[in-house]
Amino acid sequence: MQTVPFLSSLLRRFLIIGMLLLQPGLREAAGGGTRQGQEALRTAFGPREGCFVFTDCATGETIRQEPAMAARPFPPCSTFKIWNAAIGLEEGILSRADEPFYQWDGVKRFIPEWNRDLTLREAFAASCVPAFQQLARKIGEPAMKRWIEKLGYGDGNTAAGLDVFWLPGEGRKPILISPDAQVALLRRLLAGELPFSRHTRTVLKEIMRVSEGEHGTLYGKTGTGGDGKERVGWFVGYVESGQKTFAFAALLRGPEITGRDARAVAEEFLRKEGLL
Repeated sequence: MQTVPFLSSLLRRFLIIGMLLLQPGLREAAGGGTRQGQEALRTAFGPREGCFVFTDCATGETIRQEPAMAARPFPPCSTFKIWNAAIGLEEGILSRADEPFYQWDGVKRFIPEWNRDLTLREAFAASCVPAFQQLARKIGEPAMKRWIEKLGYGDGNTAAGLDVFWLPGEGRKPILISPDAQVALLRRLLAGELPFSRHTRTVLKEIMRVSEGEHGTLYGKTGTGGDGKERVGWFVGYVESGQKTFAFAALLRGPEITGRDARAVAEEFLRKEGLL
């Protein structure tokens, strides 16, 4: 496959700056990419602690901001909804993006969008925790464990409980996965290398679609959570731009961090690089 010259040059710059990151005092150049991309990441991250992983799905070429953090496992929070939905589709519990999915139980929760009946697409967009907890219970512990093992998802630890193992909380030890591993798994999904049907991949793509820009289409899922000691915000997904697809993971840490912050980092970078 022929590489688009601009993107090839972009990834070379990423790799060079990734090597420079090994030297002290160069964190401000961690973004790689074009000058605009570097400035976008500096602005978006600000003084906050975080990392960014960006992979060309065709070539596997990968750049990393803060490689040590990118290799460290964290609770996936609501980014696990990607895989929860995929497993539900494969198990025959789900079938379509716009089918009735969640019937509200009448309990008023702190996010208004959760307090009504939802389709799968709506529940995914609203990141409705009780809806996906209900889905996990329908999947059941044996099937969930089997799929976690089959996917090689994170450290495989589901001991915290069938409907909470992906969520951090005080006194709870959730499943852990690194930003590097999140991107690698997404790349395998997009390549058709995971044991999911074409139908499952199609529905996932429908519900993961976030926005469409002048230069590309963005797909992804946010995640937010903490255990009283550490709070993280995720945005993991991929962008289709021209004939190229790039998978990415943005992770931020801090007391007030949310997945929206991580999404803003990724979107600003992608726009500045002309990919969105």
